[in-house]
Amino acid sequence: MLNAKMYCLCLHNKTLPIIKKLGYIPVGVGGDKFSQEWLKDDTLENISFKNKYYGEYTFHYWYWKNILPKIEDNYWIGFCAYREYWGNKKKITQGSNVEDVVIREIPKEWEKFDTIIGENININNLKLSKLVKHGLWSLVRNPYALFKSKRSIRFHFDMWHGNGNLDRAIDLLDDNEREDFRKYTRENVSFSRGNMFICRSKKIIDNYYSSIFSWLERCEKIFGFNLKGYGMTRIYGFLAERYLSYWFNKYTKPLLWPVIFYDITK
Repeated sequence: MLNAKMYCLCLHNKTLPIIKKLGYIPVGVGGDKFSQEWLKDDTLENISFKNKYYGEYTFHYWYWKNILPKIEDNYWIGFCAYREYWGNKKKITQGSNVEDVVIREIPKEWEKFDTIIGENININNLKLSKLVKHGLWSLVRNPYALFKSKRSIRFHFDMWHGNGNLDRAIDLLDDNEREDFRKYTRENVSFSRGNMFICRSKKIIDNYYSSIFSWLERCEKIFGFNLKGYGMTRIYGFLAERYLSYWFNKYTKPLLWPVIFYDITK
């Protein structure tokens, strides 16, 4: 990839030819048998045994500890996944190939920004049936959430990842983040999707990783790893996804950029 390095996280070895064609760096996570052409998160200093719970963040940890200290500053570093990519703003039409619709070089308009994060997804447009099925206990806690204007990131998290769990996690944040993030989750109805970012500052990336991993490690003390159901098993990744939006907006000058869904396994 021109003037940047883009790491593409994948669960399947068979996707290698497509990742290489894009000019991205292939990263294998999970239990598939990957060839030697892949980067893996289970070498050197790592927490790969947590992948079932942390998702892509086991590679972020590996990158933080083993690669980040060695890279040049002021060079764009980005992350995407085999089903979620940074779009080049071209519309996906029938017959589109992934290489036609994803970023292949850094746009000039990015030069005015520190970081790139995904366009916000709005979590307010829930059908009443889903609201009742998945959010009954959350509605008991916050009955005003029957009205769209009274919903928030906090309410949405309660619905899908355990009533009150976000607040319990926020209580474990550093003093300089705790109340700001609590306010963010209660006042906002959208966040950047996909646990994806692009950044050209080593210091910013290091500061983010220092903050997120120290917090998630504390959260392990209350949630542990004996978790059932996708919404709880991956709770650390879902916490990180909300925190990423908050942190990059607070500490950097971000540009929101389209994230497209394109499953290259099909």
